[in-house]
Amino acid sequence: MPETNKIRIKLVKSPICTPEKHKVIVRSLGLKKINQVVERPDTQAFRGMVAKVPHLLAIVE
Repeated sequence: MPETNKIRIKLVKSPICTPEKHKVIVRSLGLKKINQVVERPDTQAFRGMVAKVPHLLAIVE
């Protein structure tokens, strides 16, 4: 089974005072707490979600 590429996404800022759409995107990525890091497949869908809220997230190398 070939291993797919992964991206590590970190929540660096709170989504409290953001629009509801931004909160939904952060939760759908699986992020709940500040400085939490999740690993997701490196697909166009996840890249697009990160691009919608770049002020809240960071991609960790």
